[in-house]
Amino acid sequence: MTVAIGLGVGTKNTNGEWLEVLFPAPLYQPESATAQGLRDALELPTENTTLTLSDDQLAKLAETHSLGEVSVQAEKLSGSVNPIALVIIEEDGTASSTPEVYLKLHLISHRLVKPHGINLDGIFGLLPNVAWTNKGAIDLAELPQRQLAARMQGELLEVKSVDKFPQMTDYVVPSGVRIADTSRVRLGAYIGEGTTIMHEGFVNFNAGTEGTSMVEGRISAGVMVGKGSDLGGGCSTMGTLSGGGNIIISVGESSLIGANAGIGIPLGDRCTVESGLYITAGTKVIML
Repeated sequence: MTVAIGLGVGTKNTNGEWLEVLFPAPLYQPESATAQGLRDALELPTENTTLTLSDDQLAKLAETHSLGEVSVQAEKLSGSVNPIALVIIEEDGTASSTPEVYLKLHLISHRLVKPHGINLDGIFGLLPNVAWTNKGAIDLAELPQRQLAARMQGELLEVKSVDKFPQMTDYVVPSGVRIADTSRVRLGAYIGEGTTIMHEGFVNFNAGTEGTSMVEGRISAGVMVGKGSDLGGGCSTMGTLSGGGNIIISVGESSLIGANAGIGIPLGDRCTVESGLYITAGTKVIML
């Protein structure tokens, strides 16, 4: 079964290398007829594929109405001045292209796949470090010239961040959520319906909330928070990126991590961690 199909519009640098891609309506586990029809239309092999579509190829997809949503998206993207990417994931292995990584991150943020539900091995090597500006993604090597050109036109090119990951809301805004500071939620975060993320809250990629939660602390990469659980101001959850940790941390349902507290162990349901208390796997606990 085909894992996913994505038709999107993105940005390349002057060397023709992908910087980022927006997939407005990714398909997860599409019908086999759709995947096969897409391959037949473009004469593609049955394997993981990343392709920059020509105008003719895009027009052909738009005219092939049997492709359903793919045809609809192709018609919407017709006439784009930016390049169009087609990604087909047949096997969920290690990604091989920047657009493929972006498709996988979109699947999570669209709530089609939960964190740890898709293979994200090796993504850092495929994601370029990009200047995220008010004019879109810019290659760092091209940034000085773009800044100068903007000033010469009496404009300001604002660099919002320099990172491999963009903010999620520039690509996906899930239904039923509140995010006070959108720069603090990365693409690839899973934000459940009913979640509120306050200004000091942070959610990394491949992490997030199942449902209703108040987040005023940090949800690190790989961490999943259950329904009805809250994270107090300044609290922390240990992820799997820094420090070499490989234990996946999770928070059960209806739990509370108090202000400035933290956990380095998985928590079950209906747990409370007192404010200011940090519990790790090496913490000694005395039973009274």
